[in-house]
Order: sequence, then C-alpha cells, then structure tokens
Amino acid sequence: MSPQTPGGPKVVALGGGHGLSASLSALRQVTEHLTAVVTVADDGGSSGRLRSEFGVLPPGDLRQALAALCGDDEWGRTWAEVLQHRFASDGELSGHAVGNLLIVALWERLAQRSPGVVPGTSDAAAAAGAATDRHVAGLDWVARLLGARGRVLPMCAVPLRITAQVEGLDPENPALVRTVRGQSEVASTPGRVRSVALEPPDPPACPEAVAAVREADGVVLGPGSWFTSVLVHLLVPELATALHETKARRILTLNLAPQAGETRGFSPERHLEVLAAHAPDLRVDVVVADDAFVADHPALVDATTRLGAELVMADVAWTDGSPKHDPQRLARVYAKVLSS
Repeated sequence: MSPQTPGGPKVVALGGGHGLSASLSALRQVTEHLTAVVTVADDGGSSGRLRSEFGVLPPGDLRQALAALCGDDEWGRTWAEVLQHRFASDGELSGHAVGNLLIVALWERLAQRSPGVVPGTSDAAAAAGAATDRHVAGLDWVARLLGARGRVLPMCAVPLRITAQVEGLDPENPALVRTVRGQSEVASTPGRVRSVALEPPDPPACPEAVAAVREADGVVLGPGSWFTSVLVHLLVPELATALHETKARRILTLNLAPQAGETRGFSPERHLEVLAAHAPDLRVDVVVADDAFVADHPALVDATTRLGAELVMADVAWTDGSPKHDPQRLARVYAKVLSS
C-alpha cells in the first residue's frame, strides 16, 4: 500500500446494484482515487430492454454506481436524482431510467464517431476492443458531466448471462438440480442456488478494470447480491487473476441480512463458504461484519480464519436497525482498515 499518496489510497470497489452504491458512498469519503468495477449481467427491466434492443452492456448497475459517486452539493444531488429518475406512463418510455438512456445515447454517439472495425472483417479481438473503448469513454463522459468523485468501469467488455445450478425447484423431487438462466431469474429463484457460472464462459475483462485492480492499494468486494453481483467478478478469468495477484489489501464486506431469493437463509459464514467454493485460492485480508447481525460469532470467526483473513466487527448498519449499511459508519471502518 501507499498511504502517502495525496488524496488517499487507490481503491477499487467491485459489485453491482445497491450494495456497490453503499460501498462507493462510503469510500468517496475516504479517498479521491476511487474506481468502481461493475457487473454487466443485468437482463431485466430498463437495462434488459436496452441491452436487447441495442446490443449494448446493460447500463443499470453502471448508472447506480455513477449516481453514488455524485457530490453532496446541489449539483451532485440534482444529477444523482435525475440519473435515477424513472418515467412512469402508459407508453414505451415507462420504466426507463433517465441515466440508462443517457449512457446508451453516449455509447451510440461514440460508435458513430469511431465505428471501429470495418464491417465484414473477422478481427473479433479488434471489434471487442473498439466496443470496450466506446463503453469506457461513454461512462467517462457521464462522470465528467456529473462531477463524479471516481471512475466507473464495466467488469467485462461484453454483456454477460448468469447461469445457476439451483436445487429444490421441483416439489416432487427436491434434490433435483436445474439450470436457471438470467440474472433476474437467479436473483428471484425460490430454490437454493448451489453455484453460478457465466455465458460466455471465458469473457474478456475490461482492460482498464484489470489495470485498476493491479495498481490498487485496496480492493473491496461486497456488500451486494452475493451470487449475481459479487461472486461473478471472480468468474472473469483476467479479472480473477488480477484479484489474486494484486498487492492491494483485499476487503470483503458482508451483507447484513440474507437476500430473498438467491441467498435466502444464508448465515454470514455461509456467504464466506460460498465465496471460497467459487474462488478457493483467493486470499482475503479483512472481512467486515456487524455484530448485531451475526448469530454465531465462533462460526464466523472460523470461516474467516479459513480464508486467511482478519475479522473486523463494527457498527456499520443504520441506527434504525434496518439491514442496510450506513455510508458514514462504513466510511470510518474503511478508513481504518485501509490505513492499517
């Protein structure tokens, strides 16, 4: 680590949705060198519609990360609200978030300016590279407009589909394991998720995301939807290699409660066991948990020790008792862990 870096340590936060937003809202109080690496497997709602219609990365989780990096002044608050605003009508715009449309519009505009590989050529790598450049540049443009306090990158250069092996979907044969496809289906499954995988199985990582992880002083995984927002980063080979090889301090922030659907009934230690099963060689340095939401402290200590990590127990939830992370409290924990 390089704690003497002006503006704070270089930190990368990986995830998606509300969990990543909580981490980013906390981390931007700790450092000026913040990068969000965001999952791109969403296939529902506005993101799914835009992904299907335009063949782009699903913008929803990227939009949420950008909104979380907006400042607390009037400009930042206003743009965060505009990005998150959803149209409600009887027409085709209903359900679309303004930020999703803005991001896709920039991607289309950049594609028109720099079409990349000549149609009809077979240079798939060059085509993927041009698409990645366009996606990253578009997000950088949005971040500049917002005055975002950090950078947002997709974890992958292509849209992904999550598949899961799920048990308990057949009431007549509860031990039967079936394959469920699509992030929205996996997240809401009434069965028990045993494992997840990605289609395509060897997707190209965003080069800027890989570089950010390798150069980081700290890397934060979680909180968030465990299978569909957190573990998927470990299934992108180049990104997984960077996470294994980086000299950064690896911090794993546990959810405060299981998520209905994909982690229903999960204890905090079960989250760690599932992560170890998907990435058995990943070294974790610190696990952050809130004692008020831990029923079996010895079991969590044991699971943390098996990861080779230090368990940091701290009050990181809102004081109203809800199972949501308080950015102010979480920021204090991150500041302490990243400086040690």
